[in-house]
Amino acid sequence: MNDKDQQDLADGAAQNADGAPEAGQGGPSAQDAFAVLEKLNAENAELKDRMLRTLADMENLRRRTEKEVADAKLYGVANFARDMVGFADNLRRALDSVPAEAREAEGDLKTLVEGIEVTERDFLARLARFGVKKLEPQGQRFDPNMHEALFEIPDPSVPANTVLQVVEAGYSIGERCLRPAKVGVSRGGPKGPVGDDQAPAAS
Repeated sequence: MNDKDQQDLADGAAQNADGAPEAGQGGPSAQDAFAVLEKLNAENAELKDRMLRTLADMENLRRRTEKEVADAKLYGVANFARDMVGFADNLRRALDSVPAEAREAEGDLKTLVEGIEVTERDFLARLARFGVKKLEPQGQRFDPNMHEALFEIPDPSVPANTVLQVVEAGYSIGERCLRPAKVGVSRGGPKGPVGDDQAPAAS
C-alpha cells in the first residue's frame, strides 16, 4: 500500500467518524413517545365516548319505536271504538227503558231483556280486549281528565266534588280518555286533601 492509499483510507475513516450520529440522536425521544401515547389515549377516549353515546341513542330510538308501535296498535282503533261506544249506550238505554216490574214477570219480555244484558256484557268484554274500558265514576272524586261536570248537587254529607250522578257513561282507551263521563258532582261538603281540590267547571 503506497502513501496515497494510506492517506485516502485515513480520510474516509475520519469522515465516517464525523458523520456518525451521537448517542440519543436520530430516533424519537422518550418525551415524544409519551406525547404520542397521550394523544392516542385521548383519541381512544373520544371514540369510546362517541360509541357509548351512539349505543345510548340507538337504545332510546328502539324504545321510542317500540312505544310508538304499541301506541299505534292500542290507539289506532280510537276513532272506531268511539263510534262503538254509542252502540253500548243504545244497549243500556234499551235496558233502562224496561220497567222493573216487567223485568220480573215471566215471559218473552224477560227473556228478551236477559238476552240484551248478555249482549251488553259480551260487547263490553270485546271492547276491553282492545283496551277500551267503561268508566265507573259513581262515588269517586271528580277527575277533569276523565269526567265532564254538567251540574252540581248540594250535599254536605259527602266531600265536595264527589261524583253523585252519572248522566252518560264514559270510556277510556289505555291510559287515555276515549269519551269523558258526563256527571253531576257534589257541592257544600268538606273539601278533599290539599292539592286535590279541583273544582269542576259545571256547564
